[in-house]
Amino acid sequence: MSNRLSREKINYLSKRILEALTKNDHVEFLDDPNEIRLNIVRSIEEEMRLYEALDKRAIEKIQTQKKSIEEGTREWEILYRKYYNEELSKLGKLTE
Repeated sequence: MSNRLSREKINYLSKRILEALTKNDHVEFLDDPNEIRLNIVRSIEEEMRLYEALDKRAIEKIQTQKKSIEEGTREWEILYRKYYNEELSKLGKLTE
């Protein structure tokens, strides 16, 4: 269930975020705009790695069930969401 973003998409997003910040009168840059964009890229990549790790943990939990559960079935999807949300909750990233 990985939602990996390509390098091009991450760069595109970082440029759009920087543009939005540049247009905001309440934002003042204390560093070079390209350096800020690179920090945005690193932040997006870090978040993507985090969510990929959560994805792997959820899948591992499903695979350790006593009963074999086939990927793509409704039961698998329900368990995946449950375990993924549990991992998100542990990180304080799940808002209810």
